[in-house]
Amino acid sequence: MDKHDGRDAGTIRLDDPWYDALAVGWGEGGETVPPRPAAGGRTASGASDIYLEVQRSAAFQEVRGRYRRFVVPATAGFFLWYVAYVVAATTAPGLMARPVFGPVNVALLAGLGQFLSTFLLTWAYARHARLRRDRAALDLRWTVFEQERDQERTGARGEGR
Repeated sequence: MDKHDGRDAGTIRLDDPWYDALAVGWGEGGETVPPRPAAGGRTASGASDIYLEVQRSAAFQEVRGRYRRFVVPATAGFFLWYVAYVVAATTAPGLMARPVFGPVNVALLAGLGQFLSTFLLTWAYARHARLRRDRAALDLRWTVFEQERDQERTGARGEGR
């Protein structure tokens, strides 16, 4: 944690790689800080340039690809399972009313299966994220954090001259 001087001198800023500086003040009507001109009159690269560079990187594309390769089939499968349950309940009431054991029928088991599949899908998503995406995403996040920190240090040195 660092305290900073200036008009917000009493506030504390957390230097945390999970802190999204681009979202601060979004939609709040706060003032925006224009990019500072660099030496030679050009505009200094900002945090948005860093994010765009990371977004174009192969590592980011790999993380997004892993995400999509899990989410798209999982969503499609779950949606088809849900639609099949609704269609069966409306078009085949005799099948759904068929008792399995005691007062438990096919419709009740299929409804409970919807809940079970929701929990299983949530568990599978969390496991997939933990094993296949979280480490790479954290590495990307630290890369962005380090680039922003280096940019701030470079900017501070340039202003001190």
